[in-house]
Amino acid sequence: MIIPDFTTAIVVSQNPEQVFEAINNVRGWWSEEIEGSTHKLNDVFNYHYEDVHRCKMKLIEMVPGKKVVWLVEENYFKFTADKTEWTGTTIIFEITENDNKTALRFTHQGLVPEYECYEICKGAWTTYIQKSLYNLITTGKGQPNGKGKPQTEDEKKMGAGDK
Repeated sequence: MIIPDFTTAIVVSQNPEQVFEAINNVRGWWSEEIEGSTHKLNDVFNYHYEDVHRCKMKLIEMVPGKKVVWLVEENYFKFTADKTEWTGTTIIFEITENDNKTALRFTHQGLVPEYECYEICKGAWTTYIQKSLYNLITTGKGQPNGKGKPQTEDEKKMGAGDK
């Protein structure tokens, strides 16, 4: 049986090395409040958005210009019955080059439609990859979240205490 892991992709004019560097600048596209290093194999970093979502990531694979993989070691969601839905899942960034363009395929392996968080997480990852990371790669400026700086409609709702 094929598990329908969440996947999205972008194509840019920048080279694979520039895409790789942008992925590892997690503060530049996902959250300004990342704690820890995000640049070397076995680095561990913590993400949080207000009291809504926290997770601990470990960089378990890095191939410069080609691939980055994070393991979700710990996770907490305020808005799901199973607060740990992401724990043990992997987040994969695969970079390929074709016809002077660079494609980035993002897969959250283990983020499946059966998860209560799926629709919210799907929307968030789509925003952060297709908008924020894309803009960081192409213009040098992403749109990460931060304290009082929600970037998705769901972050705006949940950060305001609606859920």
